[in-house]
Amino acid sequence: MFQWLLQCQAPRLPKAGETIHGHRFFTGFGGKGANQCIQAAKLGARTAMVGKVGKDFFGDSYIQNFKDNGVNTACVFQAPDVATGAASIVVNDAGENAIVIVAGANLLLGAAELQASLPALSRTTVLLCQLEIRPECSLQALRTARQHNVKTIFNPAPAVPDLDPDFYTLSDVLCCNESEAELLTGSPVATVEDARRASGELLGRGCGAVLLTMGAQGCVVLEAKGAATHHVPAPAVTAVDTTGAGDSFLGALAFYMAHYPALPLEEMARRANHIAGVSVQAVGTQASYPSRTDLPAELF
Repeated sequence: MFQWLLQCQAPRLPKAGETIHGHRFFTGFGGKGANQCIQAAKLGARTAMVGKVGKDFFGDSYIQNFKDNGVNTACVFQAPDVATGAASIVVNDAGENAIVIVAGANLLLGAAELQASLPALSRTTVLLCQLEIRPECSLQALRTARQHNVKTIFNPAPAVPDLDPDFYTLSDVLCCNESEAELLTGSPVATVEDARRASGELLGRGCGAVLLTMGAQGCVVLEAKGAATHHVPAPAVTAVDTTGAGDSFLGALAFYMAHYPALPLEEMARRANHIAGVSVQAVGTQASYPSRTDLPAELF
């Protein structure tokens, strides 16, 4: 959920065993849950983060970064003997990326921290969970949310093929990308028609809705209460860096579910597509995320 990013840009992604020259290097803040939280906050949502960092320079810096972005950090805990999570990223000139993550302190988040976070979890409007912490911890957070009538979004990333079935039944919206859907269903997801089939299979496992993102191809939306699968195209943009685009989409989706609950899910997805499309036109992850003032008024 928290990762200190070490990112370099190179003409192409290196092959196995190959050393190539890059042309830019920088550090920053990342991690799926943290990215999603920051994007929602930049759009105007009141956000709180539940997670764990190391008691080190990176952890201290990350907590300050949250505060700088208006995120409540009362439920961000620090571990004294484990490093803050980190990610190493290579981005090529086409905007594609390859990422290696080391979870670090993220894996120490457990029942004690969730219990301490119960007042925040029980009062929230939307809970967004991922799998960069121990799965049982995310599952318990989703159960707690359901007990308190909190809307849930589950992002099964990084995906695992043997996902606990309760993740599906506890998800008001399950949102995944093509590779995650492929791992979860065992079938290739390369086309919109593939995405329609995969969404149907995932919905059948008990979700309230499935939202399957496909990058430049947009996304597919399927709800249990609706009969049709909707394809929502993405705006045509020139991508500079796609790192964190899916997290931008999810943060925007959580914002719309919290602030505009009467909007159809298909319309929320269309607006979230637009916001994610803006994010890929700049370098970096959280630094590329647009604020409300950067976006057209019709999105709000």
